[in-house]
Amino acid sequence: MKRGKYTPILLILCSALIWLTGCETGPPPKLTFEKLKQDFGEISPNKTKKVQFKFTNAGEGGLKIKKVDLCCGVVARLAGGKKKYAPGESGTLEVEFTSGPEPILFKRELFVHSNDRANPKIQIDLQAKIVLSITWEPTRLKLMLIGDNAGCPNITIGCLDDQPFSITGFKSTGDCIKADFDPSVKATEFVIEPKVDMDKLTTNLKGDVTIGISHTDGDAVIVPFNVLPKFTVSPKELLLFGSASGKPIVKKISVVNNYEQEFEIESAVSKGDIATIKVLRQRKVGNGYELDVEMVLREPQDEGLFTDELSVQIKGGETLTIPCRVWYMKKG
Repeated sequence: MKRGKYTPILLILCSALIWLTGCETGPPPKLTFEKLKQDFGEISPNKTKKVQFKFTNAGEGGLKIKKVDLCCGVVARLAGGKKKYAPGESGTLEVEFTSGPEPILFKRELFVHSNDRANPKIQIDLQAKIVLSITWEPTRLKLMLIGDNAGCPNITIGCLDDQPFSITGFKSTGDCIKADFDPSVKATEFVIEPKVDMDKLTTNLKGDVTIGISHTDGDAVIVPFNVLPKFTVSPKELLLFGSASGKPIVKKISVVNNYEQEFEIESAVSKGDIATIKVLRQRKVGNGYELDVEMVLREPQDEGLFTDELSVQIKGGETLTIPCRVWYMKKG
């Protein structure tokens, strides 16, 4: 009698436990996919691709697809919006994605959640290599401040899909590089002859050349450029700690001519009022000089971080600058 008395209570407790833990009873479903990976190979930018992943409920119980975790650039849906499948019934997960504008290896993961007790979360992998139909050479310009046309080579722009296009524009940082073009001409390859303004190039040692095109895979080709400066100063920045004691600080500074040209250093001065500067010694080393510079920090009004600029004047030429940061601390 006692056993029968507690049986309903035990059944209620078991049911509640099953409801709280999300456990299911009855024959189990089993979700199986024909494939779990799709590699699209090489594709163009900004293209939409579609693929179907067919699956079957290979179990003995009813299958329910709870959700599909999506990721950036990917859309997935169950064919017909159907979420429940009887034993032996098949379905289709329809997936599409749009490739980005950059040439990269595209990888995405989808996760299908179901009531398959043995495998409630299944991963599906997508992969594609995004390649540009437009190619250009060189991909970067390395220029110099001497020589014919700064050593700038011709730029060749072509396409891999045999679709004729035209050159619609040409501009550069600081307007230091120009080129002639005819926007009415269409072809599958162009050879552009850049013309460098040497005077403007000296004040634009780094930038981009942007070439407009009319191709369906893009409207511009961007070619970065770098110019070898005439001089290199080391270190590039000075960090000093001062207590306003007036004690001299000696720093070593090197100045090198990158074009192996002879030069002389005229002076080294402080642009601001943070320090007085004196060149103690100057030694010729290779294509440049090594300086021992004495710096005496001036009395600050407050403690904290202050900025200044050390200027090295080349005789009959340019002024080279080194940023200085000085951190003043109170005495004691």
